[in-house]
Amino acid sequence: MNAAVRAQQAHYLSGLVLAAVGAICFSGKAIVAKLLYREGLDAVSVIALRMLVALPFFMVMAWWSMRPAAQPPSLTRADWLKLAGLGLIGYYVSSFLDFLGLQYISAGLERLILFLTPSIVLLMSVALLKRRVTGREWTSLGVAYAGIVLVFWHDVHLGGALVWLGAGLVFASATTYAIYLLGSGELVKRLGSQRLVALAMIVASGACIAQYGVLRPMASLFAQTPTVWVLSAVNGTLCTVVPVLMTMMAVERIGAGNASQAGMIGPVSTLFLGFWLLAEPITLLQLAGTALVLAGMFILSLKKSVQGDS
Repeated sequence: MNAAVRAQQAHYLSGLVLAAVGAICFSGKAIVAKLLYREGLDAVSVIALRMLVALPFFMVMAWWSMRPAAQPPSLTRADWLKLAGLGLIGYYVSSFLDFLGLQYISAGLERLILFLTPSIVLLMSVALLKRRVTGREWTSLGVAYAGIVLVFWHDVHLGGALVWLGAGLVFASATTYAIYLLGSGELVKRLGSQRLVALAMIVASGACIAQYGVLRPMASLFAQTPTVWVLSAVNGTLCTVVPVLMTMMAVERIGAGNASQAGMIGPVSTLFLGFWLLAEPITLLQLAGTALVLAGMFILSLKKSVQGDS
């Protein structure tokens, strides 16, 4: 094996590792949020602290993507309006609904519902863009949603009626993020993923912090215990900024399809992290449901790879 082939293999392997570790870090968001709820915080406070920590990093990322050496295309007024709209719905509304839902369901079920986002994008494409769905795609949807039903049924028996509310909120979160993905296609081609994500996250961060200021005295946001600050720092960096960067780097190295498949470790890691850190039970029903969801999304990602999406 020559040096060029070894370098290519190492480059591909590093992309897989980045995608997998990024998925694990991002999945940890649900675990950290649950720990913050145990400290007495609610969704408004958790998301405001998360974005407060993450905001400086995304500002640096935006500056880096717009430096003259990067030769960024200029932004029109229409671009700024689209960015504002995408940031609000894709990261502010979606994140807030997610954190609200996490108050009522397990971290494992939350991650599985969010993992259905590609299937929601597909269904929206059918309804809005009149896209034709293949037999393989319908199969993937059936398998994945059967898995969600199993895990949901398991959680209802443990958590009661509020599981319906939590699951509905998280599904709404996945739906709003799917809208963001559908709406960002044109902008991401012109601006690049790094610039788009950074600017959209800045908009969302401002909205989350402003929301706190409207609902609570702003000074109280900073009057937190050391434990809350440590958990919020982890949430804003290791569970937000780091996975965003890792995922973008992985997509650049191995493409979106392969990165998506490597990211399937996310729901599994959430299940075991929830068991370890939150004492959430792991049952055969949960494992079976998780396996079905992963299988369904794997089939869908294979279809995308065949079509050449990246």
